[in-house]
Amino acid sequence: MDSAALLDLLGNENRRRILRLLARKPCYVTEISEYLGVSPKAVIEHLRKLEDAGLIESRVDDQRRKYFHIARNLRLEVSLSPYGYASKSAYPANSSFDIATCSHLEVDVTWSETDDLEELLGTLEQLEQLENELSLAQRWVQRHVCDVLDRISETVGSGPESRIYADVLASIRSEPKSVSDLAADVDAPREVVAEILELMADEGMVRRTRRGWELVPEES
Repeated sequence: MDSAALLDLLGNENRRRILRLLARKPCYVTEISEYLGVSPKAVIEHLRKLEDAGLIESRVDDQRRKYFHIARNLRLEVSLSPYGYASKSAYPANSSFDIATCSHLEVDVTWSETDDLEELLGTLEQLEQLENELSLAQRWVQRHVCDVLDRISETVGSGPESRIYADVLASIRSEPKSVSDLAADVDAPREVVAEILELMADEGMVRRTRRGWELVPEES
């Protein structure tokens, strides 16, 4: 699901309260209605939206009572800085994913199907510690990303408009791009991006090729 649409969906307090309740146990409409203090009709509408988004699922028990429960794990991240606003959602990694392939991450958490309760609780503690460390690492990285973009902005110009220069340079650092692609990347009008590229070309920072706009290599 698009992260912007997900933010809109979770912007409703009652839908967030429903998810918190379902994270504890599956519930049927009457239970949720009593918990929220709102009408069953309103609850059904909230549940429909959450189910359409794939966040919850339902099942019917032997008494033909419909229970709702959380459908999947989901992580939603929002990043806000002087250089932009972004949000992204992530679902659980494929079971075949090997975390050892992450070159900047060292982790040693193992368990097996035969682990007893004590071993499982120990593994849970390790994973919770890793989750906390990753959160701290994300904040550290975000701070340094902004620091580097500040330095780039200072290098290419001065004033508030220099920030978009940094965004454009960052966007083409790995591959040439068209003006339209760059405008989409930096979320700016195509005409503005085109003018910026021409100005940076005059300064010898970028050049236009048949593949698109690219950085001018530094002379060795």
